[in-house]
Amino acid sequence: MSSETLPSIGEMMAASVPMARTLNLEFTETTAERAVVRMPDQSDFHNHVGGPHAGAMFTLAESASGAIVMAAFSDQLGRAVPLAVRAEIGYKKLAMGPVTATAELGRPVAEVVAELDAGERPEFPVNIAITREDGAVTGEMSIVWTLRPNK
Repeated sequence: MSSETLPSIGEMMAASVPMARTLNLEFTETTAERAVVRMPDQSDFHNHVGGPHAGAMFTLAESASGAIVMAAFSDQLGRAVPLAVRAEIGYKKLAMGPVTATAELGRPVAEVVAELDAGERPEFPVNIAITREDGAVTGEMSIVWTLRPNK
C-alpha cells in the first residue's frame, strides 16, 4: 500500500475516537513537531455564557495531544501503546466562537525512544495552547503521556 492511500493521522483519529467525531474536530496539522486541531463553534456544546464548554475544550486539547503522539511515535506502535497518564488544564480567558488547540512535545522523540529501547516505560509531556480566532490564548493544558511496552 502506498503512502498516498494511507489515511492521515486526523482521519485515523476521527475514525477511532468517537468524541473527535462528536465534536466535529478538524485535524488541520499533524506532524511529529506540532498538531493543530480546530473545533467549530457549535451551540450544542456551549456553556452557560455561550462559549465552548470546558469539557469540550479539554477534549479538543487532549485530541491535539493524541494526534502529535501518534505522529511522533507511530513507528513504535508495534511494541508500545501510548497512554495518557495525567493532565492539567488552566482556563485563562473566555473562549467564544471556534477554538484551536496547538500541541507540541515537551521532550525530543529520540530521547523517549531511547528510554523505550532501554526497557523503560518513558513518560513525556505534551503542551497545548487553546486559542480563539483572534489569537488570544483561552486555555493551556499539559498532558503527560507514556509509551507502555507490549508484553
